[in-house]
Amino acid sequence: MAGFETIASVEQERVYAETFAKNHPHAQVFVEDIRELSRKNLPALLGVKKGELELLAGGPPCQGFSINAPIRTLDDPRNHLFKDYLTFVEKLSPRAVLIENVTGIVSLGQGTVVEQIYRELESLGYSVAHRILFAGHYGVPQMRYRTIILAIRDHQGTVAFPEPTHSAHGNANFTQAKTLCLQLDPLFTRHLKPQTTVGDAISDLPPVEAGQMNGALRYASPAQNEYQRIMRKSSRAVMDHHGHRIAPINKERLRHIPQGGSWRDIPHDLLPAGLKRARRSDHTKRYGRLDPKGLCSTILTKCDPHWGSFFHPTQDRVLTVREAARIQSFPDCFHFTGSVGDQYAQVGNAVPPLMARAVGKTILGMIGCAEHLPDDNLALCRAS
Repeated sequence: MAGFETIASVEQERVYAETFAKNHPHAQVFVEDIRELSRKNLPALLGVKKGELELLAGGPPCQGFSINAPIRTLDDPRNHLFKDYLTFVEKLSPRAVLIENVTGIVSLGQGTVVEQIYRELESLGYSVAHRILFAGHYGVPQMRYRTIILAIRDHQGTVAFPEPTHSAHGNANFTQAKTLCLQLDPLFTRHLKPQTTVGDAISDLPPVEAGQMNGALRYASPAQNEYQRIMRKSSRAVMDHHGHRIAPINKERLRHIPQGGSWRDIPHDLLPAGLKRARRSDHTKRYGRLDPKGLCSTILTKCDPHWGSFFHPTQDRVLTVREAARIQSFPDCFHFTGSVGDQYAQVGNAVPPLMARAVGKTILGMIGCAEHLPDDNLALCRAS
């Protein structure tokens, strides 16, 4: 979407690799462990000379960094895969490096993980900076924060991050919010676009039944706003518009939950056992029905009502894979492979494409390649 051409990808999970290959047919896809691949002759494998690659972008597995992880420890082997990622940097010497992760990476080991990343990148000749970006600032209808580390080789100026384009507000639950998040200046918010809402994102999608497997479906209406026009470019039908079945007890609970409501609206005798003992201030998003005029809570690897606010605003079911993808800002022509559970996981683990686009455009400017921006850079997608 920003103007880069993807030439290769590394993905250990085969079904996820199949999704990537399906949507990037001209890219090499390495289905293997990054620790094994990092030992090989990477320039030869990719067909590029050292220093020729413009961008290396990736996100080492984030579960060990997450502030929601039961135990966060440097002993978790997943927390050291960034070292293998940095081996790619050393061998390829790209002009720009992007590392994406959850917000918890900045506090892991009292900040020592991020410090080590800085030291190693700086020793290779990179200028480095990191920020926590809020997806809503870039037109994504979601309460999602992610840490972005950028490094530019032989860069003399300041490492920049994309300025917000939308006047969206989130609830940051981490201590570094004031120092690492980009803040909206009240004097300039009137010049920004309004936030993209859940209703903006999914109101043109057809109604479906819970647990129903669907093929290609017709849109329920013409595109009603700019966001829907972006999402529908190059797409003639709605695909992946299916979701998990909903248990009878959850159907009963749903009847009591208004738009924007949650478990607090469910009669006490219908609550799950754990929530019967909860304080009213606890578990604020559980069993939530989305408000079409608001943002969605962070899309996770499951749209499980016990995890957050994932009930549809008007239909008695959880979000479908396509609705979750819309809220992540995946164009409708991007299709997912694997089981329904696999598809949810791929959507939830992803960087929102519109946020990635904003970062990519900023990188192009810093490496002097802004002329590569496409004429229509809002929604580039190969026709399905």
